[in-house]
Amino acid sequence: MQAITSLTGPFPRSEALVAATRDLDRGRTTPEAVEEAYATTEAEVTRVEERLGLDPRTGGYLRWQDLFRPFAETWEGFTVGPLTRWFETNQFFRQPILHAPPERVAGAILPWLPEARSACAGRRGKAILPGPYTFAGLVDNRSGETAEALTHRLGRLLAEELRELRSHGFTTFQFQEPLLVVRPPERSRAESVVAAYKSIAAAAEGATVAVWTFFADAQPAWPTLWRLPVGIVGVDLAETDLLALPPSTERRGLGLGVIDPRTSLVEDPAEVVQLTRAIAERHRPTTVWVGAGAPLDLLPWEPATRKLHVLPAVREGLRAEAARR
Repeated sequence: MQAITSLTGPFPRSEALVAATRDLDRGRTTPEAVEEAYATTEAEVTRVEERLGLDPRTGGYLRWQDLFRPFAETWEGFTVGPLTRWFETNQFFRQPILHAPPERVAGAILPWLPEARSACAGRRGKAILPGPYTFAGLVDNRSGETAEALTHRLGRLLAEELRELRSHGFTTFQFQEPLLVVRPPERSRAESVVAAYKSIAAAAEGATVAVWTFFADAQPAWPTLWRLPVGIVGVDLAETDLLALPPSTERRGLGLGVIDPRTSLVEDPAEVVQLTRAIAERHRPTTVWVGAGAPLDLLPWEPATRKLHVLPAVREGLRAEAARR
């Protein structure tokens, strides 16, 4: 069995980049110097991805202060709100405040994507975007729209975004949906999520679309997840026991979050290979995507890099096992 390995969220900033952005805040450096630090670190992340055979590439999403900031700063209807705790972690995000039904601004998100600035022709880029349910559920919604209507609207807007990014060479789109498992939708909320992803699927036109969940057990949301018209459903194996869940009658790709960024301890590749094989035999996915369960920027740069080396070891281990069969 061959596994596809890729980053599944932002990579942590290097110490040099953190120091540069801190110095800018304190008036000790220039915006030009910080831009150079960003470009240098993005190139370093890309080299790590290339060296470890991770594909499609991401460039690390180092400029994204949080999952929603590019949208809150550029789309109409939003302002950037107060610092808010990012689930049960020691990270924070600026909660977007929605004052009116949101409107997408064409071309506004593309400059935020590291791979859009890459000079490497023909590289496959992966866009990591907020899922419509998590986006709608974590904004301070003062627009007057219901949660269901907002979820559906964000699905349509993100579908337009996907269509634009496809025209710039992006081939894979991963939607971050921790809220789907932390607070599983029911009844009309669940229907609005399915409708949102139908809009996204209609815009994909052959591109790969994944929904990635983390921070909670996916079991309560499992029926809804398998209703979503996406090619890959990703789960955080630190939270979800896929061997205890019933296999779906509809085959699709499975995303396996085999790296746990809540700890700096490095996973044993042989154990990961064994678990991946058991999950594949039970659920019989069309493809297996292997990565971190939650974003690696929960860790500092060095331990995150060490843990990332597990992925090529798992990929080669699965390949070797398949060759023996």
